Amino acid sequence: MLETLHRIVQSVNAASDFREALEIIVDRVAEATDGDVCSVYLLEGDGAHLQLMATRGLNADAVGRVRLPLDEGLVGLVAQREESINLNDADRHPRFRYFPETGEERFHSFLGVPIIHYQSRLGVLVVQRQARDRFTDAEVAFLVTMAAQLAGVMAHARVRGELTDGAGAAENGPLGLDGIGGSSGLAIGEGYVMTGAASLESISDRRVRDIAAEEAAFASALEAARDDLRALAARMEGQVPAAEQQLFDVYLQMLDGDSLRQRVHAHIRDGHWAPFAVRLTIAEHARRFEAMDDAYLRERASDLRDVGRRLLTRLLALEEADQPLPEQTILVGEEVSASQLVEIPTERLAGVVSAGGSANSHIAILARALGVPAVMGVRELPVHGLHGRALIVDGYRGRVEVDPAPGLRDEYQRLVREEEELTAELAEIAGEPAQTPDGHCINLYVNTGLAAEIERALEIGCAGVGLHRTEFPFMVSTRFPGESEQADDYRQVLEAFAPLPVTLRTLDVGGDKPLPYFPTHDENPFLGWRGVRMTLDHPEIFLTQLRAMLRASAGLENLRIMFPMITRVEEADQAAALVRRARDELADEGIDTAMPALGAMVEVPAAVYQAESLARRLDFLSIGSNDLAQYLLAVDRNNSRVASIYDELHPAVLRAVAEVAATGQRLGTPVTICGSMAGEPAVAPLLLAMGMEGLSMSSGRLLRVKRVLRTIPYSAARSLLDSVLVCETPGEVRQRVNAEMDRHGLGGLIRAGR
Repeated sequence: MLETLHRIVQSVNAASDFREALEIIVDRVAEATDGDVCSVYLLEGDGAHLQLMATRGLNADAVGRVRLPLDEGLVGLVAQREESINLNDADRHPRFRYFPETGEERFHSFLGVPIIHYQSRLGVLVVQRQARDRFTDAEVAFLVTMAAQLAGVMAHARVRGELTDGAGAAENGPLGLDGIGGSSGLAIGEGYVMTGAASLESISDRRVRDIAAEEAAFASALEAARDDLRALAARMEGQVPAAEQQLFDVYLQMLDGDSLRQRVHAHIRDGHWAPFAVRLTIAEHARRFEAMDDAYLRERASDLRDVGRRLLTRLLALEEADQPLPEQTILVGEEVSASQLVEIPTERLAGVVSAGGSANSHIAILARALGVPAVMGVRELPVHGLHGRALIVDGYRGRVEVDPAPGLRDEYQRLVREEEELTAELAEIAGEPAQTPDGHCINLYVNTGLAAEIERALEIGCAGVGLHRTEFPFMVSTRFPGESEQADDYRQVLEAFAPLPVTLRTLDVGGDKPLPYFPTHDENPFLGWRGVRMTLDHPEIFLTQLRAMLRASAGLENLRIMFPMITRVEEADQAAALVRRARDELADEGIDTAMPALGAMVEVPAAVYQAESLARRLDFLSIGSNDLAQYLLAVDRNNSRVASIYDELHPAVLRAVAEVAATGQRLGTPVTICGSMAGEPAVAPLLLAMGMEGLSMSSGRLLRVKRVLRTIPYSAARSLLDSVLVCETPGEVRQRVNAEMDRHGLGGLIRAGR
């Protein structure tokens, strides 16, 4: 049964559109369960009716015509209860309803399972038999598993507009996609998809502008794929058994075959762009292999798909090379990477849309640093189908509008103008202190890491750098940067902000920031070898960085060094000792440097409960609210499936932050916060009232936060903090802080428009 399921799933994933996928499912499931009938019913947009979408065994004319409310029929009962129903006498059940057009009175056994995607009810999958015998537990389990697979197919078809308007409808009409706001702001531009490790199944169709150009691109990709395989075969000769070496010959024969080439050209001439034509052709050929009884021949389907993926990789690279960057580029991807983001010139990067990630994934943080609106965690995002499409990115609501209607586009253009007006108003307070109307002050620092951020931070005025991410040069390099290279980078930042303090965070890789040339292979990277754990294990790497930091600070004396991912006081002691060692080594070489202030990031629960011990050893503490929330809530902030329950306004997170701030006040140790919480205007009064010495944020957020602090009195902030610390849900907290913003006329800082 497991092998059957696997084969069905492969065929469904390879289907060219939703309708074909449904036909494959009803045919294969009926065969696998010896069912006389297999049908799929889809929940309509009103959420109150089900419609027959595909069937094997019922009258074909009933498809699209049979429609029933949820409170009628056994199918409606399955959808209502959201649980399986297995009957051997369905026609005697009080909820049985007869539809003359289907002819289903002949079938007595009934098994229906709900199709649910992320708590969203989508439809019902049904099998029926003439005999009066219940389906076995194994058959029920099989159908439940099949429904789970179908849920993903349905959700993907829904965002492409295929559920109601037929395949490809979304190519020619407006489409709205919901995700999570990763970086606030609004952007209007054109979708741009960079080449990545795209799968055949992820390729959506696209309008063909030039058939001859698509055919030429395919021919070039075909030859390049042949060259790749020949080179790989030559490299592997003598290193693998002769039988395995023959596989390369099989692959080359597949690429050289007339059948594959002719079918791809036929699909292109039918109006499909070349990558989708490849997907269709590979799916057609693979299905023929999968239908064979011989196990060896069935396995050749996987070889064919591998050939298709190689061909697709080459083809997408050619397509991308031929596509100039739009003036207003909306970068779209399954998992947008840091290297992709920095490849787009800042003057052309208008927005980011990612299928994966959350509001506090690394890319969202980068987008905020650049002041670029971003929407993350867009489930079932039709990535390649958005290339070249008109897009609106609403980072406030976590919404992406595709090919928006003229009226909607006009409304967003109005909101963009209002955003620009607000930005101009905020610029007027750039030189003013972050001081409340009743005289309480707080330092507003910036987070940096990219050269482009430095100039912007200096323009808006800040108290210094609360977090400089040193990992970016490591991430975009093919090796570890040397001491002189690092020193030059750090000197640029230190000099730019002198005499204001600059906090350099030591190398923080692992988790969602891997180094391609230094793989760690952690099964769970967020709980693995990352941050200071890695650098302490490699003192040769750590000392090189520390020496570079100290060398860069010579004569400036504005350096502060911060250690990430501290979970034990011994780690803080060891890291501090290495700083002293690096300083002594430089002194022996004739380079005198001042001892910098040393601090630890509080970003794991262990550090919260050892804050007092850390504060007695170090000069300052800085709360990394992104990771702290992740570890407290046991939520991977890059996982779009659970990103909706990641919330820095969770009462547990707020109480942990308040506890660390109180510890710092009691011991006289400055505590700052450098996570995304620091840049949320509505949260700023809470952090002020907790007693933070400073807030460190992306430069694009600083003036908004300053505006709030200069408007809301400290006394009101204290009252607000007291009220939210007794809240039990993030929703209650958010309601209270947003209401406070509205009460002071600051609603335009947390949503689009004034």
